[in-house]
Amino acid sequence: MTTALLVIDVQESFRARPGDWAGVSTPDIADRVRELVRHTRARGRQVFWILHTEPGTGTVFDPAGEHVRLLPGLEPSAAEPVLHKTTHNAFSSTDLDERLRAAGVTDVVVCGIRTEQCCETTARLASDLGYGVEFVLDATATMPLPSWDGDGVLDPAQVLQRTASALQHRFATVTTLAGHLAS
Repeated sequence: MTTALLVIDVQESFRARPGDWAGVSTPDIADRVRELVRHTRARGRQVFWILHTEPGTGTVFDPAGEHVRLLPGLEPSAAEPVLHKTTHNAFSSTDLDERLRAAGVTDVVVCGIRTEQCCETTARLASDLGYGVEFVLDATATMPLPSWDGDGVLDPAQVLQRTASALQHRFATVTTLAGHLAS
């Protein structure tokens, strides 16, 4: 069994969006991800960095701008790929699956921004592709989410709870940073 860490969208784009970062669930996400990266490297495992891009949009996700870059304090090594995706999951618009399979990876650890969006969809697709998935819930971050019917807003704690409940025993093993580091 070979495990790789997938760092999903821990990028400046989210801090640059008006109002988003003020309600973020995990303002210290870069510190938590840095702990996971350190732990992964110490075990001789690979780290894959993924950034979300929306080319030609002029938004904070447009790579022509200045925000499609990792949060301060996160630094890929020369051997760690940085992939740019244009879909919610990290597989469909990149060669991530091919890279993981070429490296003999059978299991992935997922962390990053947004818990219920890019992190969850990546975890679900990884499971469907046959990978074992560990989802480090408190090493993901989200923001308040308007309810589907326009009748209120889910606060970040509710979003985290919903995602963890949907993934656990179906698509992933949900854990905490402390739990992962202890394993």
